[in-house]
Amino acid sequence: MADALGLLRGICLALPEATEKEAWGDPTFRVRDRIFAMPKRGDGRLSVWLKAPEGAQEVLVAADPARFFRPPYVGHRGWIGIRLDGAEAEAPDWADVEARIRQSYRMTAPKRLAAALE
Repeated sequence: MADALGLLRGICLALPEATEKEAWGDPTFRVRDRIFAMPKRGDGRLSVWLKAPEGAQEVLVAADPARFFRPPYVGHRGWIGIRLDGAEAEAPDWADVEARIRQSYRMTAPKRLAAALE
């Protein structure tokens, strides 16, 4: 689903001072060199890993385990994974994906940049 990666790229790079940098064989999206979004294909399916507010991971995974998951490596820090393709996943709600990317960005960016999204 190459167009999904293009949509993710467009959402992420539209944020103030956002940049793209390859790491671990995948693109990462950063603000001031701090990662706020990571598209991944570790299980052969496209997903995006994002920072989430405390407690959100448990709620989202319990409510919709076909869409949300606890990603390896960063899940213990509360990050969420959102599946963007695959047999059991319906087409993603891109407005929701964008809102969660913006939330992750606000949690990562310096206060001045995060305030620019308000």
